[in-house]
Amino acid sequence: MNYAELGFIRVAAVAPEVAIADPEQNARAIVGHIAELEEAAVQLAVFPELCLTGYTCEDLFFSQDLHRKSRAQLELIAASCHTLTAVVGVPWVLDDGRLLNCAAVLANGEIRGMVPKSAHPNYGEFYDRRWFVPGDDIHQTLVNGALIARDQLFTITTATGNVSFGIEICEDLWAPEPPGIRHCLAGAEIIVNLSASNELIGKSEYRRDLVHMASARGICGYLYASCGPLESTKDLVFGGHLLIAENGVTIAEGERFSLTAQTLVTELDLAKLRHDRMQNTTFTNAKRPVDYARATINGSGEPLEKLQRTIDAQPFVPTDEAHLNARATEILHIQTTGLARRMLAAGSSTLTIGLSGGLDSTLAFLVCLDTAAKLQYPATAIAAITMPGPGTSEHTRTSAHELCNATGVSLQEIPIDAAIAQHLKDLGHEDETDVVFENAQARERTQILFNYANKVGGIVVGTGDLSELALGWCTYNADHMASYNVNASVPKTMVAYLVRWYAQHRAQDALASVLERVLNTPISPELLAPKDGAISQETEAIIGPYELHDFFLYHFVRTGAGMAKIFELGKLAFAGKYEPTELQGWMKVFFGRFFSQQFKRTTLPPGPKVGSVSLSPRGDWRMPDEASAAALLADIDELLTGQAR
Repeated sequence: MNYAELGFIRVAAVAPEVAIADPEQNARAIVGHIAELEEAAVQLAVFPELCLTGYTCEDLFFSQDLHRKSRAQLELIAASCHTLTAVVGVPWVLDDGRLLNCAAVLANGEIRGMVPKSAHPNYGEFYDRRWFVPGDDIHQTLVNGALIARDQLFTITTATGNVSFGIEICEDLWAPEPPGIRHCLAGAEIIVNLSASNELIGKSEYRRDLVHMASARGICGYLYASCGPLESTKDLVFGGHLLIAENGVTIAEGERFSLTAQTLVTELDLAKLRHDRMQNTTFTNAKRPVDYARATINGSGEPLEKLQRTIDAQPFVPTDEAHLNARATEILHIQTTGLARRMLAAGSSTLTIGLSGGLDSTLAFLVCLDTAAKLQYPATAIAAITMPGPGTSEHTRTSAHELCNATGVSLQEIPIDAAIAQHLKDLGHEDETDVVFENAQARERTQILFNYANKVGGIVVGTGDLSELALGWCTYNADHMASYNVNASVPKTMVAYLVRWYAQHRAQDALASVLERVLNTPISPELLAPKDGAISQETEAIIGPYELHDFFLYHFVRTGAGMAKIFELGKLAFAGKYEPTELQGWMKVFFGRFFSQQFKRTTLPPGPKVGSVSLSPRGDWRMPDEASAAALLADIDELLTGQAR
C-alpha cells in the first residue's frame, strides 16, 4: 500500500545537538539527520531557528568568519538533500550589510530559497533587533536565481500529488498578524516554524495553544521545531519543543529538555486538510494575496508503505482520560441546555420519555434529570413511560424500573401487546413476525408518547443516536420522531462512554449500579420474542459492530475520505480484531444503508449538535434522498483486489 496515494505526506521536526558558533559541527549533525530522514521516506523536515550557528551566539553574529563558514556549510547541507526538503535556520548578510535571520529551503542538492524573519522580539529577555533587521520588505535574488523573500511558497511535486508550504520563524507566530495566515490563503497547506523559544512556567502550554490555533485558522499542517538545551543557558533555558499539528489538533509532540538530539516524525493527512478547506466557506471566500513568489521542488517518488501516525479506532471518543472527562461534561451541558431551552419555548413543565432499559433511552433519561435540575423542576417534571411488548425481555423491563427507583422518578408502565394484536388483526396481518409486526410496535409506542405528552402538556424527548440515524436503524415516523432529540448527534460509541462516565462521576451508588447493568445489556430493538427469557435480537449481529460504523461515518462525513482510504485506515485501526473481508462486508452494509435511508434524515426533528459530525438536514448534512450508492458499493467490491477508485 502506498499511503501517499491516499493523501499522506511524511514530515519531521528536528531539534539537533548544537555547538554554539561552530557551523562545521552543526552542519555535520544536520547532514546526519537528513540522511536518516531520507532513509525514513520523510519529504519535508524543519530544523530550529539559527541552528547552523546556534541561536545564542549574541555578538558573535557580527563575526565575518561565522558568516563565511555558515554559507559554506549551508551549501554542503543542501548537497546532502536528495529526496528530502529541509528547512534550516541560518544568519544571512545581504550585500548592503544588513543581517537577516533566515530559513533556508534546501532541496534537490541546492538552496531553493530563503525566507527572512519578520517579527523580531526586542522585549523582556529578547534582543533580536541588536543583530537582525526585519525581513518583511526584503525581496532579493541569490546567485542561483532563488529568492530571499518572506512572501513566497515552495511546492514539492511528486507522482502522487503536490504540496505547498510556507515559513514562519519563531516570533512570527506570536505576532498580531502572523505571516502564516497569508501563506495559507496564498495556497500553503503546511506551515513550518523554525523557533528558538525559551522555557518559562506555563509557556509550553501557551506555545502549544498558539500552534493549535495557527493550524486551525489556516486549516493547515503546522511543523514547529525549537532549539534545545545545548544552546547557552547563561540566562535562559531552551527545551527543544517539537510539535506537529493538523487543523487544530496536535498529532505528535516531542520530549522537552533532552540533552540529546530529538526527532519527531509523523504523517500529515493532506486529503483531509483539503476537504476541510473546501467545506469551510469562511476560508474559501477569504481574499487571496496575489503578490507571492513560488518555487517548485522535485520531491521523492518513493512510496509511503507504512504510517507512523496512529489511526484511532474510535475517532469520536478521546483516548486521554482528562479529555474524556471534559468532553463528557461539555456534551451533557449542551444536551441539557438545548432541552431546557425547548421546554421554555414550549411553555412546558413536563418531559415525556420512553424508557426501554437500553443504552440510548438511558442517556436521554440522564439528560432529562439534569434538565429538570437546571430549571429547578421537581422529579415529577419527568414523565417516564415503559411500554413492554412482544419482544421485551424481563432484563430491560427491570432496568427501566430500577432507573426510576434510583432517581425518584415515577414510571408508568403501559403494555402494548393487546394494542398491537388488535392493530395487526385490523390489518389482516396476524401471525406474522415481519417488518410490519416490528414497525407496528415502534409506531404504537410513539403514538402513546405523543398523546401522553399532550395529556400532561409536555414535550417528547427523543432517544435515537447519531449512529442509528446514519444507518437508518429507526422506524420512520416512530422512534425516528420526537419533539426534541437530545441524542441526535451523539454516536453510539460515545453514548456508552457518556453513560459510563455518568456512573463513575455523577451517580450515587444505586443509580451507578443500574447504569452498569444497562451498559452490560446487548444492544437490541427488542421487537422479536425473547428466547428462554433472554434478548433474541442483537442489533450488532444484524447490522454490524457500531464501532466500525462510527469509524466509517467519521471518515466519510468528517474527512471526506473515499472507500479505499476508509478501508486502508480501518485495516490499521482494527488490525487483529477484524479481517479485511469483515471490514469490506460491513462497509457494504453501512454505505448501502447510509444512502438508502437518507429519506429518514431529511425529516429529522430538532436536536442539539454536540460534535463536528451531524446529520441534521438543516445543518451539516444535506443529501438527496434519491442518491445512489451503486458506485460506492462497486468500489467496495473491488477493495480486496486493490482496484477501488
